[in-house]
Amino acid sequence: MERAEAEAILDGDRETAIALLLRVGELVEANERLEARVGELERRLNRSSRNSSLPPSHDPPSVPPRPREKGSGRKRGGQHGHEGRYRRLLSPEQVDEIVEHWPDRCRSCARVFAEPERVDVAEPSRRQVAELPPIAVRVTEHRLHRVCCPECATVTTAEPPAASRWSFGPRFQAAVVTLAVRNRVSRRDTTELARELFGVELSTGTVDAIIQRAGDALAGPYSELEQRIRTAAAVNIDETGWKTCGGSRTLWGALTSRTAVFRIAAGRHAFEAKTLLGERFAGIVCSDRWRGYDYLDPVQRQLCWAHLLRDFTAHSEGLSEQHDFGCAGLVIAHDLFAAWAAYQADTDRARLQAQIAPLQASLRTLLERAARKSPRTKYHRDFARNLLKRWPALWTFTHTDGVEPTNNHAERGLRGAVIYRKLSLGSQSERGERTIERLLSASITCRLRKQSLFAYLTQALTAHARGDPVPTLT
Repeated sequence: MERAEAEAILDGDRETAIALLLRVGELVEANERLEARVGELERRLNRSSRNSSLPPSHDPPSVPPRPREKGSGRKRGGQHGHEGRYRRLLSPEQVDEIVEHWPDRCRSCARVFAEPERVDVAEPSRRQVAELPPIAVRVTEHRLHRVCCPECATVTTAEPPAASRWSFGPRFQAAVVTLAVRNRVSRRDTTELARELFGVELSTGTVDAIIQRAGDALAGPYSELEQRIRTAAAVNIDETGWKTCGGSRTLWGALTSRTAVFRIAAGRHAFEAKTLLGERFAGIVCSDRWRGYDYLDPVQRQLCWAHLLRDFTAHSEGLSEQHDFGCAGLVIAHDLFAAWAAYQADTDRARLQAQIAPLQASLRTLLERAARKSPRTKYHRDFARNLLKRWPALWTFTHTDGVEPTNNHAERGLRGAVIYRKLSLGSQSERGERTIERLLSASITCRLRKQSLFAYLTQALTAHARGDPVPTLT
């Protein structure tokens, strides 16, 4: 403000005073907008795996390292006096070859032992060495002979066996598919491994054809897995990005303790969640707070407290009221996880509920205070209202068996798929989407059930070659 303007106001120039006050109002509004923008930019700049859903691989160098538990002060490795752990010896019936070794001479007087003197005075010590034999595939040639009928002169050709339908047998194909989906080996690297390990020359196109064939074989078992998810009592669900021909898609994953189903869809909407879980899903859904799950009743959900822990961490890094809100929320979250750890040790649900009850009351008071419309709570008001709106979904784990307070089960299930996407850049066609859906579902389901993926794929491809029903994952 210039001196003349100030004097004009004092002298009673009404128009000048009004214009100046309007200008001051505009500046105040502009300053509030800039403060909000700066706050938002600072929030984005400070995002990390500690206070958001970003993976640790996206953490910038400025993020401080995660705190480590205080060490015991002992040196690394086995401690003096501890019980050693050794590889167990196989029984003689499981050994392919036994080689006897006798001493040639006495280590004291150097006497050479004669053949009759080779008599054990104690049980021989045993050492077993596991080694791979030279690996080479076994190639079988099927010759289909033609015979001319002496009666009608018709030439008849022998029928080929089902085993000769493809150029590679089910076990070899199962090995190729296992390398691709479980070990995430690229098509080109698979051709190199096949050449070096098995002595087989095959092209990247052949590898892709084998993987597509396995996907076709798993169409039936995949449908059965979908039905099991839709009738499950509790399901963990999560979603992540996917690419098809460079375009954005979404990979959804739904997991129980023994079943996993993955589905690639157009987006992250409620429609895709309904398609995966079924329109009439009656179980409990454990998830994050993504709005695609809001069509579910809160009493039918369990929100992930690991996500909430990161949210409270982000608020604790704010200022004033927001900082206090976040710190109070962190105390409640840590106490909740301590109560859950105790429950996992003793499975005493009554004690779990007794420990959670005061935490519920504290959190309710904290959220209701923050949800009031006030300039001091503007940064965390929406978060508080969001949790109050979904209040029952915070506590389902306290009274329902099979439900945990985090969605870590689904996130672990998706982790391998995310790595696969980063290495392969996603899919290249709709058929490729269906193939990877089925193979990922079979792979994680086998892992959850502690089954061999290679053995299952061998059975599935063998049945598919014969035209028999493909075995389900049981």
